[in-house]
Parts: sequence; structure tokens; C-alpha cells
Amino acid sequence: MRWWANWGAVGMLAVCLAAAPGFAAGQSANEKDLKDIGHRGVGAGLDFYSLEKEIALGKMLSEQVVATSRVIQDPVINEYVNRVAQNLVRHSDAHVPFTVKVLEDPSINAMALPGGFFFVNSGLILGADSEAEMAGVMAHEIAHVAARHGTRNMTKAELMNYATLPLIFVGGPVGFLGRTVGGLAVPMTFLKFSRAAEKEADFLGIEYMYETGYDPQAMIAMFEKINALKKKQPGLVAKAFSTHPPTPDRIAASEKEIATVLPPRAEYIEDTSEFDQVKARLAMLEHEYQTEDKLHGNGRPSLRHPQQNEPQPKGRPTLKRRPDDQNN
Repeated sequence: MRWWANWGAVGMLAVCLAAAPGFAAGQSANEKDLKDIGHRGVGAGLDFYSLEKEIALGKMLSEQVVATSRVIQDPVINEYVNRVAQNLVRHSDAHVPFTVKVLEDPSINAMALPGGFFFVNSGLILGADSEAEMAGVMAHEIAHVAARHGTRNMTKAELMNYATLPLIFVGGPVGFLGRTVGGLAVPMTFLKFSRAAEKEADFLGIEYMYETGYDPQAMIAMFEKINALKKKQPGLVAKAFSTHPPTPDRIAASEKEIATVLPPRAEYIEDTSEFDQVKARLAMLEHEYQTEDKLHGNGRPSLRHPQQNEPQPKGRPTLKRRPDDQNN
């Protein structure tokens, strides 16, 4: 077969893949029995990345996050957040181990990179009113990893490149993957997903919350809070949420799933005293960070602007304009 015939076939495949929904086997994950979570083919589909390559890629990206962020080292906070995350992962369709870190970042967000490298912002913990609300955002991000949205996004992008650059066939998929991955920075490619993928992550995240014992309505409450904050204080809403916000139609679809798909339960986990204690501890730690930055600096130069008529401390140089400069 000639190369242009191959190119036409791959081009058609790329178009079909780009148009296809993000759900495994073309159907919503919530149509499968909840008892089959972990064994129902979530994340199946064309993907150039094996699980091993996905983990290696995620590790590389996570190192970039750690190198450019302030990672909270408090053992109490880390143990608690890790335990909540791992409990959700155990009740998910993910097939990779999760490594969880807490970042000192005021924006309300959690970020799950391919391969299970999971970052929870301090702003999410402080912005949530309950453990279930925090778990809702975490479950949504875990669902992106379980459905392999990041590597499937990369696969789609590479197929589109194949369609527009037929000479890439000379190097083959492996060579192209090496060149693409080697040039990555910490990317929106792995954080910005299609509407179908976001909808799937909503459905899956709700199921993971439900199976873990949380009230899935808390995810909707948190997303509504994010929408409200985006209007009032946009700086507190992370970029990932601003590019694909939890829209009213997504919230309505999630409410429908909770009402029609999930069997009702008499009790749900809403909040815990441990969450309140960790939240208070984190607030104190954040205050210490801010105080330390004010006292010792944060690596950036700062300027002090004295108020008018403010007395100058002794020993500090002052500037005084000469009388002949007053009119210049």
C-alpha cells in the first residue's frame, strides 16, 4: 500500500476519533453496573501510551510541577489528604498508583496528571465547606486519570499531526512520540478536555464519591460555588476550571444521574471533624507562610511607598528636591 493511502486512512481515523465521545466503547459509564467499577473498560480506546509510558510521562510532568511550586511538607495535612484521595482511588476505575501532594496555592483546584500524579491546592481545602465538597473535586480529577483523558488527548493530537504531516510516517509512531513528549512543558494539553470528556469525568466522579460513601450532591454544591467565585473573585478559580467550567447543563446532567442512576442511601458522609482540624491547621500554616514571606522575602524584590508626611526612620537615606528643581 502506498504511503498516501496510509495517510488517508489515518486522516480519516483522526477525524473520527476527534468527533467521537470520550466514553469507553461509545457509551456512558453510568450505564454499567456500579459493582463492576474497576472492571468495565473505562479509558479503553485508541491510545498510543501504555500504562508504563503514561506513568513515566506523568512523573516527568510532576517533577516540573514540584520544581515550580511550594509543596506543603506538613505530615498531618499530607497524611489526611492522601488518605482521602487513596480511598476515592480504591473505588475508581483507575489502574495506576496515585502519588498525592498538597501545594501551597490559593486557587481552588486539584490537578491529576497522567499516571496518577495528583496535586491538591491548599485553596481547595480552605475553600470547601466540608470533606465531601473537597472529595467531589478530587473525584472528578481522579476520573480524568481513570478515563485516560490526558494520553488520549495526546493520541488525538498526534493523529491529527499524522494527517497533516504525512512524512512523519518515515519516523513511525515511536519516533514522533519521542519528539512530542520531549518538548512538553507542564501543559494545558493534559488539563483541558472536551465537553464529552468533562461530562464523563462528572459522571465517573459522582460514582466514585457514591461508592466511597460521600454524598454526591456535594460535588454539585462545590461546582456551583466555583461558578459563583469565578464571577466575584476570578483569581481564586484555577485556570483549568476557567477553561472548562462546570456549566449549568453539566450540573443538570449530574443531578439527573444522582436522581435516576444511583440507588438512594439512608446515610452519606458529609463532613468529618478531621477535615475541620486539618483545615484549621492549614489556615495557620498559610498564615505562617505569608508572615515568613513578609519578614524574609519570597525571592522577589519589593518596593515600599511611605505615606505622605510619614516620618522617616533615623539612619534611612532620604531624598529631597532642591528649590531650583521645583518648577522642572
